Amino acid sequence: MKKYKILKDLVGFNTIKDAENKEIINYIEKYLKNLGFKTEYKGKYLIMSIGNNYKIGFLGHTDTVEYIDGWNTNPFELTKIDNRLYGLGSCDMKGGIAALLDAVSKIDFTKLKYGMKLYFTYDEEIGFSGIYDIVKTNEKFPDVMIFGEPTNNEMLVGSKGLLEYELSFKGIKAHSSNPAKGKSANMNAVKLLFELEEFYNEKIKKYEQSSYEVPYTTMNVGTINGGSAKNSVSANCEVTIDFRISNKEHIKVIKEKIEYLAQKYECKVNLIEEIEPFIDNCEFIREIKTANFMTEASFVQKSSRIILGVGPVTAHEVNEYITEESYNKLVEQYKDLIIKVCK
Repeated sequence: MKKYKILKDLVGFNTIKDAENKEIINYIEKYLKNLGFKTEYKGKYLIMSIGNNYKIGFLGHTDTVEYIDGWNTNPFELTKIDNRLYGLGSCDMKGGIAALLDAVSKIDFTKLKYGMKLYFTYDEEIGFSGIYDIVKTNEKFPDVMIFGEPTNNEMLVGSKGLLEYELSFKGIKAHSSNPAKGKSANMNAVKLLFELEEFYNEKIKKYEQSSYEVPYTTMNVGTINGGSAKNSVSANCEVTIDFRISNKEHIKVIKEKIEYLAQKYECKVNLIEEIEPFIDNCEFIREIKTANFMTEASFVQKSSRIILGVGPVTAHEVNEYITEESYNKLVEQYKDLIIKVCK
């Protein structure tokens, strides 16, 4: 396990909801300082750099999801069984961070023309607070950015966008024996969703973008919570909807439709998230592959964004693990990319 000491140490920090955020940031900073990196910013997130004229950057989040019952090993202790490395965050995404720290330790940056900048964020799993904090400072990111999310060692250069809504319907409560005395929030929600689905099927879904595994914009009704009793007309109903966007022009069309339906069915609209899709052209990547999942890459406006991390992709699963082969390969992939861009 000596070979995987960095990953072992990172897994050992409980960063569920950023519980040991300070400890993991201190660990990463100390490790990189010993390699000659300097601290650009340190708070809940960390920015480190080496050299000048930064040409490449790496960004990774230090937090993990919560674990649930069913683990066969201690989630906070990296455990090797055969060629598998088990531990909470080993895949998402402490494996990517550890591989990056391993990779930069093998590079002599004094022999490279360009420098590198590293970003370590928090709260990616819940609210993207870390990347939002950095973007709000008008940070100048390097031209080429690597994001260490798990991809099973595939280089992905694009991601779908996101529209996420909360819809709130208000009705008038009445006894179900005389529903005409009330106004059903639930029925208005149902009518809106029915009309929205018809619009989606006719105007959105049929337009495909072949670069994505699921080649069209998707629509999902995540939650519906309404009413207080089975024999009462509902006075309130809350609905959440998300669209994973394959074509950025869909954003405007969907927003306009929802605003129209909100007036028609008397509901309050809360737009939780609006993120455009992207597919970048990276000169050294021949095959265009994209991610269906959302990453912090969507918040960083640069010409070359590469999502590249360990595998297999067991993120958010019980007994989360990666393979030794994938980790070792990723170290070399990161090393080769850094040298190629910075030489």
